[in-house]
Amino acid sequence: MCGLAGEIRFDGARPDPDAVRRMSDRLAPRGPDGAGAWSRGPAALAHRRLKIIDLSDLGAQPMTDAEDEVTGVFNGCIYNYQELRRELRGLGHRFVSTSDTEVVLRAYRQWGTACVDHLYGMFAFALVEHRTGRLILGRDRLGVKPLYLAETPGRLRFASSLPALLAAGDVDTSLDPVALHQYLSWHATVAAPRTILTGVRKLPPATVRVVEPDGRHQDHRYWQPSYTRRPEHAGMGPSEWRDAVLEALRTAVRRRMVADVPVGVLLSGGLDSSLIVALLADEGQRDLATFSVGFESEGGVEGDEFAYSDLIAKEFDTDHHRLMVPSARVSAALDAAIAAMSEPMISHDTVAFHLLSEQVAKEVKVVQSGQGADEVFAGYHWYPELAAAPRADAADQYARTYFDRGHDDLAAMLAPDLLPPDDVSGRFVREHMAVPGAETSLDAALRLDTHVMLVDDPVKRVDNMTMDWGLEARVPFLDHELVELAAACPPELKLADGGKGVLKEAGRKLLPHGVVDRPKGYFPVPAITHMAGPVLERVREALGAPEAKRRGLFRESCLAELLAAPDEHRTRRGANTLWQVALLEIWLQTHGV
Repeated sequence: MCGLAGEIRFDGARPDPDAVRRMSDRLAPRGPDGAGAWSRGPAALAHRRLKIIDLSDLGAQPMTDAEDEVTGVFNGCIYNYQELRRELRGLGHRFVSTSDTEVVLRAYRQWGTACVDHLYGMFAFALVEHRTGRLILGRDRLGVKPLYLAETPGRLRFASSLPALLAAGDVDTSLDPVALHQYLSWHATVAAPRTILTGVRKLPPATVRVVEPDGRHQDHRYWQPSYTRRPEHAGMGPSEWRDAVLEALRTAVRRRMVADVPVGVLLSGGLDSSLIVALLADEGQRDLATFSVGFESEGGVEGDEFAYSDLIAKEFDTDHHRLMVPSARVSAALDAAIAAMSEPMISHDTVAFHLLSEQVAKEVKVVQSGQGADEVFAGYHWYPELAAAPRADAADQYARTYFDRGHDDLAAMLAPDLLPPDDVSGRFVREHMAVPGAETSLDAALRLDTHVMLVDDPVKRVDNMTMDWGLEARVPFLDHELVELAAACPPELKLADGGKGVLKEAGRKLLPHGVVDRPKGYFPVPAITHMAGPVLERVREALGAPEAKRRGLFRESCLAELLAAPDEHRTRRGANTLWQVALLEIWLQTHGV
C-alpha cells in the first residue's frame, strides 16, 4: 500500500522533475516508509512506500525488472502474489525480492495487459515499457485503489490522489458542471471518469489503459459480473446459498491476512465487521487487534455503539481498543479530514474514519474493514422499494428513492452558468441501468451501487482517511469472487430479514444472535449531523470568504435561506443541505482551487 505518481510526455520534451517531486511530496502520508524516483526519456515515475510485504530494500519502488524491460510503480496488495510467484517461477521467471510489486512486473511480462485477470487484490499501477515507450495504467476490479489523471496537450500526469496533481501545477481547476450536478444529486457521488474539476479525471475501476508514445490511448474493461442467475447455481436453496456465501467470505478474509506485519480489524459491532472477527477467530487467529470509535451524544443522538463492539471483542477474546472522541475534537479535526479528501465527500463518518485511523495507525499498519456489504448484499432500507419497481421503471425509481434532489431543485440552488440544460445525473443512471445483464430492478440497482456509487463514496472515503495516516485498509466484502457470487444470488435471499438476509443467516452460524438481529447501525457523528457550534462557525466562515464570493457557485438567495435555518433544510434522504453546500466550498478552499 503506497502512493504513486508520474508524468509522460508526448511532445518530445522531458518530464518536469520538480513537478514529479511535488506530487511525491504530497503523497508522503500514504507512504511514510520510503521514497523513490525514476526517469528515462519521456517518462518519469515516483513512489512513496508503506512497508507491508517484503520489508527489505529489495521491495522498494519504482522497480525495474531484471531484464531492464519494464519499470513500474504499484499501490495496493496482491493477495495471491505467493501463488502467482510460484506459477511464474515455473514459467521461467527469476525473482530477486519477495514483494508483490515484482510479481506484477513479471505477470505483465508473461501475460501482457491480461495480467490483471490473474491478480486477486486491490491495486493501481503504472508500467513503462522501455522498448516501445508505452505507458500501461491499471486499476482493480472494485476501484479500491485510486488513480487520478491530468492531461494537457503533450503531457499526461497521474497520481494516487487528486491533491498530488494539484501540487504539480498546471491543472484546469474550473468546475465540471456535470460532476457538480452529480455531487448535488447523488449524495456526493461523482462517477468515473469525471471529478469535480474539469482538468482531472480518474481511471475507471476494472480498467487497463494503454497509452501510446504519441498520446493516443485505448481502454479495456476487464471485469463485470452479469447480475443474472447462473446455471451452476440452479437448484440451490437458502441453506446452500448461506453456506456458499460464508465460505466465499471466509476465503476473502483469509486472503486479506497476507502481510509481513500484523493485521487488525475496524470493529463497529455491526454484522459485517463482526463476521470478519468471527471468521478470523475461526481460522485460529489469536490476540487480534480490534478498534472501535465513538462520539459524545448531541441533540438526543447517541454517538457510539460500544455495547455491540464490546460484546464481539469479549466473545472472540480480541485485543480491543476503544476510542471515545469528544465533540470539540470533531470540529477541530474537520479541516484535516477535508484536506485528506481527494474529492469532496459529505458523509459524516469521513471525519470519524480520519480520527479512528490516526489512532489505529499507532498500533498496526493494516486493518480489515466491513465496508461494501450493504451495497453487495442489499442491506439498506431503500432496496425493497427499488426491488418492487418494474424493471422498465428501475432507473426512475432509483432516482426518486436515492437522489438527494431532482434537476428542477438544482435550478434554485446553482448559479445559472453551472446548471446543465438537462438532468445529466438521471441520464447517467438510466444509461447504466439499460445495459443488458441485470434481470430485475434490484439487480440493476445493486450493479449501479456496487460498481459506481460504492467506488466513489464509501470505498474512496475509507482509502482517503486511512491512507492519510499510512494505514492500509482491506475490504473482504469487495473480494471479486464474493461479489460475483452475491450478484448471482436470488434477490429475495438478499432482501430477506430486513436486508442482507443471506448474510445474516451466515452470521447466525458464528455470531451472538443479538448482534445479527440488532437494528441496523450507522457511523453517527452528532457534532456534524446537527449543524451547530464550531462546525456551523466554520461553515459560515467558508461561505462568507472572498473565494466563495468570487466563485459564486450558489445563488445568494439559496445561501441566505440555508444560513437562516442551518439545521432545517434537508434532502430527500434527510441529509443537511447546508452541509453539502459548505463542504464543497471548504474543500475547494482547502485545496487552493
